[in-house]
Amino acid sequence: MDKVFLYCDDSNLAQPHHKRGSRIAAISLALTLALAVSSTQAQTDLASEAYKPGDSSALREWRSLAEQGDAAAQNIIGTLYEAGMGVPQDYGQAAFWYRKAAEQGFVGAQHALGMMYARGRGMPRDDRQAADWFQKAAEQGYAEAQGVLGLMYSSGRGVPQDDRQAVFWYRKAADQGHVPAQGLLGSMYSDGRGVPQDDRQAADWFQKAAEQGDAQAQTLLGSRYADGRGVPQDDRQAADWFQ
Repeated sequence: MDKVFLYCDDSNLAQPHHKRGSRIAAISLALTLALAVSSTQAQTDLASEAYKPGDSSALREWRSLAEQGDAAAQNIIGTLYEAGMGVPQDYGQAAFWYRKAAEQGFVGAQHALGMMYARGRGMPRDDRQAADWFQKAAEQGYAEAQGVLGLMYSSGRGVPQDDRQAVFWYRKAADQGHVPAQGLLGSMYSDGRGVPQDDRQAADWFQKAAEQGDAQAQTLLGSRYADGRGVPQDDRQAADWFQ
């Protein structure tokens, strides 16, 4: 079975065995994958640190703080409800508590609430509301939200389609080391979308993602070394990245 790639490289490298892929299909797939994950791993890790299974006293303390208006506690309670940790899974309650924290400017909750709107969890799906909350989190420097907002601009989901805005937000996230954004920014340079086409810049961004262990970027980078696109042709480097 062919491997599915998140990143789009408009050479013959975006699909295995040099099958030409569709830019639109690849970006659509990227957005679908991005929105199919939980709010963020950081959110889940935070909740795991705050609540240990069976620790009912900690759960009561967090809930008490949340009811008193503590934004961090509200965010944690929202995450617990979303994940079903210590409480029955309840997306409506998750969205309720995320909103409480998000309206106070708590950046993780803003991103999480955007994800709930994007996925239609606990509320009807609303891409425009999702984009609005991603924007709020992105403007506070939250890399995950910046990356997803870039995807939404790239696909025109919840916002007008705008490749330049997509590149702007990908770069914000990529500069913070956000791996998917690095790969997607490489794709934009490869295709000349929102920026002048530039194979060297494409290879540079694929390399940044590849060096962080991203398998898709490693394959694209290996293909570029094999063909000498944006990097000197080097079969040994190609083979190393293909491994």
